[in-house]
Amino acid sequence: MRGGGLWQLGQALSRSLSHPSLRSKPRFLATNTAAAAEELKKTALHDFHVENGGKMVPFAGWSMPIQYKDSIMDSTVNCRENGGLFDVSHMCGLSITGKDAVSFLERLVIADVAGLRPGTGTLTVFTNERGGAIDDSVVTKVKDDHIYLVVNAGCRDKDLAHIGEHMESFKAKGGDVSWHIHDERSLLALQGPLAAPVLQLLTKDDLSKMYFGEFNTLEINGFKCFLTRTGYTGEDGFEISAPSENAVDLARAILEKSEGKVRLTGLGARDSLRLEAGLCLYGNDMEQHISPVEAGLSWAIGKRRRAEGGFLGADVILKQLEEGPSIRRVGFFSLGPPPRSHSDILGSNGDKLGEVTSGGFSPCLKKNIAMGYVKSGSHKPGTEVKIVIRGKPNDAVVTKMPFVPTKYYKPS
Repeated sequence: MRGGGLWQLGQALSRSLSHPSLRSKPRFLATNTAAAAEELKKTALHDFHVENGGKMVPFAGWSMPIQYKDSIMDSTVNCRENGGLFDVSHMCGLSITGKDAVSFLERLVIADVAGLRPGTGTLTVFTNERGGAIDDSVVTKVKDDHIYLVVNAGCRDKDLAHIGEHMESFKAKGGDVSWHIHDERSLLALQGPLAAPVLQLLTKDDLSKMYFGEFNTLEINGFKCFLTRTGYTGEDGFEISAPSENAVDLARAILEKSEGKVRLTGLGARDSLRLEAGLCLYGNDMEQHISPVEAGLSWAIGKRRRAEGGFLGADVILKQLEEGPSIRRVGFFSLGPPPRSHSDILGSNGDKLGEVTSGGFSPCLKKNIAMGYVKSGSHKPGTEVKIVIRGKPNDAVVTKMPFVPTKYYKPS
């Protein structure tokens, strides 16, 4: 979830998370007028959200639930203790096909797509010629000639224009590649410890044999779905791409099978969950001027890609891998008011080291957490800094991320 007003959303969510009670809907910079509401796109589950108490807000051109009857605090904790069901249909799923699909995509992303086994995926980054991040995405090799990926709602237009421009050039040189945008499908994210046992009640396939990052096409609740064991919370879970006409029935079935323990969960809790998991929010923690290396995503650059390059901005990124970046993304624990995006980070001598990109009060840890960029040399865990909030410096310390341990389902 990123872009298209997402910076403002991240700001507003950070402000709302700054108070531990968090009982009311955040105030958004975007005005939700009747005229604006008419122009917003709606997912197939829109009316279902409203029926279930969803508080709808404008988000990246869509009408999306920020929360339901539970507070954002309670929803965040329930996802980690039981489970949360998120409508993420505003995100854009697409398939790239053809015998040259892999070689085409590898020109645009840092991942070793060729090295993926069929049915597996990884986080990757679309880069520009300067090595900056255009967007991040989960890319899956369904087969050698079929790549499935999901790009972010706020980045959809620029991502599709970027991919389309390069595809046109690639095909003009004889490349065999085409694409399909899955606007006919909806996307649900089922996250938390009950995700697997509840979903298992709706499919005959053995989900215990499906690990984090793996993909399969299978029947769920009586219809064919794309299933990826992944998510944006740090918990075990799945993203389920289903035909839009079946999306409401699937959501109802999941909630019913959980006997009320898995709850509908909105964008507010999704933001606090991803922050606790130390995951980037595009538009806040990643931008076109930030490289994957600076963002702490060097692990996503495969060994072969490091040796061969071949992606946009490779010269800049490979040099950073060799020499080290000048700035680095780090996590913080802090005292005082919760940090907000663009809060200055100061060293012991008062010099500016960088700034916060995301911050708030952690519903699960019950203390302030944040992430941001500092100059290399000040990035080591345990480094004491000051974070300036409303003109006052507050004590903080650099810490490792994730803040809350991840629980991805991996082979023992």
